[in-house]
Amino acid sequence: MGNPKNDTSDREIFLTRTLNAPIELVWEVWTNPEHIANWWGPNGFTNTISKMDVNPGGEWDLVMHGPDGTDYKNKSVFKEVIPFKKLVYEHVSAPKFTATIQFEARGEQTFLSWHMLFETAEQFIQVVKTFKADEGLKQNVEKLNAYVQEVNEKRKS
Repeated sequence: MGNPKNDTSDREIFLTRTLNAPIELVWEVWTNPEHIANWWGPNGFTNTISKMDVNPGGEWDLVMHGPDGTDYKNKSVFKEVIPFKKLVYEHVSAPKFTATIQFEARGEQTFLSWHMLFETAEQFIQVVKTFKADEGLKQNVEKLNAYVQEVNEKRKS
């Protein structure tokens, strides 16, 4: 067995997806609050973004409005921003986690990998059980893929 301190598999979610849109567009809809408000969050959620400064140290403040009317305040701080390659942000409101999103151009498509690392295994279990974060992330990526394709089609026409 490896060093248990370095094994994070009990507190992380990892998802990859090939999106049917060029990397410039995927980056744009990820880093522009007017776009991200349209696809962020699980099915049925809407968003209000009050601040999104996509620079290292920049803050991202958003409120996710659940289908039942519950508001979920989210505050994150961008740690690393490499245009068209990588975004890393720390979700500083509870539940705390670090998200790393990597972008890779594949012709007219974009290979996206999305990694969420929680502080503790207990927190991870709670978030997955309570908020179904793993399913939420899948829905989020589905919504992203549908949205980038829609924007891409509009721009081509």
